[in-house]
Amino acid sequence: MDIDTLLAARVRGLRKARGATLDLLAQRSGVSRSMISLIERGETSPTAAVLSKLASALDVPLATLFDAVPADTPPSPLARHAEQACWTDPGSGYQRRHLTPPGLGAPLELVEVTFPAGQSVTFDNATHLPAHLAPQQQLWLLEGRMTLTVGHQTWALAAGDCLAMVVNQPIVFANPGDRPARYVLASTVASPSFTAALAARTLR
Repeated sequence: MDIDTLLAARVRGLRKARGATLDLLAQRSGVSRSMISLIERGETSPTAAVLSKLASALDVPLATLFDAVPADTPPSPLARHAEQACWTDPGSGYQRRHLTPPGLGAPLELVEVTFPAGQSVTFDNATHLPAHLAPQQQLWLLEGRMTLTVGHQTWALAAGDCLAMVVNQPIVFANPGDRPARYVLASTVASPSFTAALAARTLR
């Protein structure tokens, strides 16, 4: 399954599990109905900013949109490098590799990102979860430089630095350097029972 087909299935499946129409998800996310429809049919490659808005509206971490295993394949605790889902943002060119084995319901998601020089991406993170339930992230910068604006505070990171964040406010990722940056992003994930409860409710 290619990455656009995977994203199409995940967005469509999460929307329907919550009993939401295209119009309701569009209203809740700020993404147009026509764009969501194109994404769900696999006819367009959404940007990171658009996926972030949809994930927030669906009350799931962004990594959830990339987490899927074929129905006839049992989850494995091992994710081989060649099997890890890899996605490139068509807007900024940043590349995201999903490291955590899919389908396990693990409490932590690991993602490796290669971020091009001179690019930036804004994640609105307008989560609809209570603040104390909002996902948390830690970014460990392996190579290059990054500038992160979390809410109203800006942090300049060099290789080896690690920044902890609560994902309940806008975050801007930017690479001010002249070469790509590479980092690992660790994100907390809601418990399976909590995720099931979210999936069972309807969006309003």
